[in-house]
Amino acid sequence: MPIMKKLLLITTLLTTYLSANIKTVVSILPQKTFVEAIGGEKVDVALMVKPGNSPHTYEPKPSQMKEITKADLYFKIGVEFEQVWLEKFSNLNPKMRIVDLAEGIEKQPMQAHAHHDAHEGDEHHDEHAEHEEHNSHEAHEQHETLDPHIWTDPHNVVMIANNIYTALSKQDPENAPYYKKNLEAFIVQVRQTDETIRKILTDTPEHASFMVFHPAWGYFAKAYGLVQLPVEVEGKAPKPQELMQLIREAREKSVKAIFTQPEFSDATAKLISEELGIRVIKVSPLAPDWSQNLINLANAIAGK
Repeated sequence: MPIMKKLLLITTLLTTYLSANIKTVVSILPQKTFVEAIGGEKVDVALMVKPGNSPHTYEPKPSQMKEITKADLYFKIGVEFEQVWLEKFSNLNPKMRIVDLAEGIEKQPMQAHAHHDAHEGDEHHDEHAEHEEHNSHEAHEQHETLDPHIWTDPHNVVMIANNIYTALSKQDPENAPYYKKNLEAFIVQVRQTDETIRKILTDTPEHASFMVFHPAWGYFAKAYGLVQLPVEVEGKAPKPQELMQLIREAREKSVKAIFTQPEFSDATAKLISEELGIRVIKVSPLAPDWSQNLINLANAIAGK
């Protein structure tokens, strides 16, 4: 009997070892959705930036650092949080492989609102605009900030999914066909999302503008021929003069809504909405249901 128990224990341990899931860590919720879509039941996904928190300032909890020590793969995507913590994570777990989900995607600069529009009667405009342009150029030279919100364009999501598939297949070659099947099913969903958004925006004029507090939708705007008008200036709420210019611009461009994120204050957005009689819509690029999130955004831009 003891021999049978030992054999049973060995068999159980071998089975557990052979069927152990790939332990992965991601920075933000949309990544978790993507990795689970491709990895299915064969991956465990730990999330760093918890819902309601900003990836600009987040600090991992001790329990999350413990997840790092057990991880096989870390999927990075370029959010600010990673610039501070990835090196620390690597030192904590040198065996953990870091995979860049943005590989193959051309990132664009983080958009800042340009306050250079000329207005009649502004005698000092040219000098002011030149000064502002110089400052803006200097800031760009210093920061070279690239927009990390690549997942707001469905075409980029296809590339992200392929990068996840490649990493999981390399880590677990035996289950590569399983990951491939999930990848193909997910890409169908991504393409359906893209088609739905294009139908929603059919009657929306080309280069139609939508107003956002934090410029997190640049890739979405570029993908669908739209223009996002950021409210914040270099990461800060606009000054009164800048605010008045924003309101003029939004009125001229028939903006139908202003989008804010739950992670940021919306006090300025509310002032603009009251002045223009438009809606304030809270929408986060960090929402886990990335597909419905983009569809909702398109509906709001189209005024539906």
